[in-house]
Amino acid sequence: MTSGDEGRQEGVFMNNHNVTAEFPNLPPRLAGLADLAENLWWSWHPAARMLFKMINRQAWKASIHNPDKMLKEIPREVLQAAADNPDYMRSYDLVMYRYHKYMIKKGCSLLPESCIPAQLTIAYFSAEYGLHRSLPFYAGGLGFLAGDFLKECSDLNVPMIAVGFMYPGGYVNQRISEAGWQESVSLELDRNQAAIAKVLDGQGKQLIVKVPIIEPPIYVAVWRVDVGRVPLYLLDTDIDNNDPWNRGISSRLYTGDLEQRLRQEIVLGIGGMEVLEALHVKHSVVHLNEGHAAFALLERLRDRFVLGFTREDAFETVRKTTVFTTHTPVPAGHDVFPFPLMEKYFRDFWPLLQMDRDSFFKLGLHPDEPNRGFNMTAFALRLSGYRNGVSRKHGEVANKMWQGLWSEADEADHGIDYVTNGVHVPTWIEPKFELLFNKYLGTDWLEDHDNPYLWKMVDEIPDDELWKTHLWLKIKLFNVIRERARQRWTNDRSHPSMALACGTLLDPSVLTIGFARRFATYKRADLIFHDEERLRKLLGDQSQPLQIVFAGKAHPADDPGKLILQKIFNAARNPDFFGRIAFVEDYGEQVAQYLVHGVDVWLNTPVFPLEACGTSGMKASLNGVPHCSIPDGWWLEAFNGVNGWSFDGGDTGGSRDQIDAESLYRVLEEKIVPLYYRVDENGVPSAWVQTMKNAIKSTAAQFSARRMVREYVDKFYSKAALFTSEVL
Repeated sequence: MTSGDEGRQEGVFMNNHNVTAEFPNLPPRLAGLADLAENLWWSWHPAARMLFKMINRQAWKASIHNPDKMLKEIPREVLQAAADNPDYMRSYDLVMYRYHKYMIKKGCSLLPESCIPAQLTIAYFSAEYGLHRSLPFYAGGLGFLAGDFLKECSDLNVPMIAVGFMYPGGYVNQRISEAGWQESVSLELDRNQAAIAKVLDGQGKQLIVKVPIIEPPIYVAVWRVDVGRVPLYLLDTDIDNNDPWNRGISSRLYTGDLEQRLRQEIVLGIGGMEVLEALHVKHSVVHLNEGHAAFALLERLRDRFVLGFTREDAFETVRKTTVFTTHTPVPAGHDVFPFPLMEKYFRDFWPLLQMDRDSFFKLGLHPDEPNRGFNMTAFALRLSGYRNGVSRKHGEVANKMWQGLWSEADEADHGIDYVTNGVHVPTWIEPKFELLFNKYLGTDWLEDHDNPYLWKMVDEIPDDELWKTHLWLKIKLFNVIRERARQRWTNDRSHPSMALACGTLLDPSVLTIGFARRFATYKRADLIFHDEERLRKLLGDQSQPLQIVFAGKAHPADDPGKLILQKIFNAARNPDFFGRIAFVEDYGEQVAQYLVHGVDVWLNTPVFPLEACGTSGMKASLNGVPHCSIPDGWWLEAFNGVNGWSFDGGDTGGSRDQIDAESLYRVLEEKIVPLYYRVDENGVPSAWVQTMKNAIKSTAAQFSARRMVREYVDKFYSKAALFTSEVL
């Protein structure tokens, strides 16, 4: 078995359990559904999802689109009825054929011929992964980027393994109180009803790995999620082997306790590397998705010293085989740990790297803030040979932020490159749109979706057909919003104004803006409220009204973000805003899918230049929902004057918020609203539909995860692999 295969195939430590036995109600003829339910491949293939839905639509809905849960709860006679249905079995056999064909594919055409495939396995580390609503291991855009990245690496057969955390408590489940304040609700993941499996050791017990060096000892149990062809290993500290105070290290994302946060990052980085060692998974390249897992580089260094490398060779080898992606230009987004806290956990570690205290701490020193502490981003940048921001503008901003780490003469070799983010098209394309593209772009369009010439065929779609598809999705969104509001009112017996605020008064005939993201203050969710009288005129116009749907979560420790959320929620239930504002509670992957497919315009209002990239607008544009944004992040690269709207007050002095709000109001009043309501004799807003088509054409290829992964392979992975080939 080659080193590349060890991370990608069944072995003594990997999912070596009887999957079918976990679904005792499955008839033998449907045994393949067990394998399918346990691999998230189904989540980005509509025909596979339909297999589960066809068994029992109500059960599929009740499971919240979780086939693992559904198959374990549904009666055997219902499953047997599906097995006895010839129509169902034809669909089943076709999907299973496609699934098995996908899984046995060998080789990756992206790698240069001079690379030895067995020597190129990328170990991808991320603190969060947004894969599916049934696995709540994500907080926001960083996680969804990681999830989309794994899916596209699977589709392109890039030899990748991934490491992250099992978070049974997830990030934050949001409830809005009657005072409009965000409250956290504790919901624990049922690990027996999700596409996640224990990794077993040679004795058939769950694999337990000790995190090296750290005392008192911390242990992690290992779980595995199959993301198509890519295995994702999740670390879990909630086990009896650990002291009670250590069991909660992996319980929830992004704890506000600084020491617990440090312990999390030690376990993720150093513990994650040790897990790969225990699994006999050999890797040649490490890719860090942000600095949370950067301690993995310390363990890589230690391994090389154990093998007898000189200090110079150890550092050079780690640098030339490490990729680091930084995601935020916001200083608060970079973890910094006080030196005394670092000394507490690492004083026994740095001697193993032939370093003293001061030289070790200098690895994480930010030259502009030398006394603040150990900066994880500065540390990752110093030990990575390949570094990138996540958009062209962010690359520029990141270089300025971190230019103190290297001299101007060294910037060509040590600066920060960029790879603009992209979204996984099969995941985020709405099935109705997929059918539309099948009809007018050809049934094989997905195989070639990063080809920009393909998307010129979007102009062949009749305006009325595209518009009817969009209206269908808009009505679907509003039905979902109303049903969620109805359930909240019924279950909690809350005040009727709560149901009104959650969207029961929305009108599908009205121009609808969507705003959904983390409620961090720099994202300025409330910018459109800057002049409330002007906003009320837009909302209350009798002939051309506007309505806005908000969604998003503030970090549990972010009171300023919660105050903005409260302001918007209270506006949503204030009659002065005509019932034209809604706040959708507990924003997550499922709500995101409905929103990016169903609103008319996607709004983004960050403080320039603090939007590193942003991907929600890409998902919306892919589905014909034009973007309206400050020219920042990806929109600086994407906006071409006809595919959406850009607003920016310019640097004219005065209040930044006031200037940008004024520019936004003008765009709405003079461009967006009149264009939407200008319809032809058939009731179709043809000029608006042209903007929709331009949004699709300019986004689908250029801002796809496929283009993104190809760039990572070309710019970084291939070069790191060539270095590996040369030194072996």
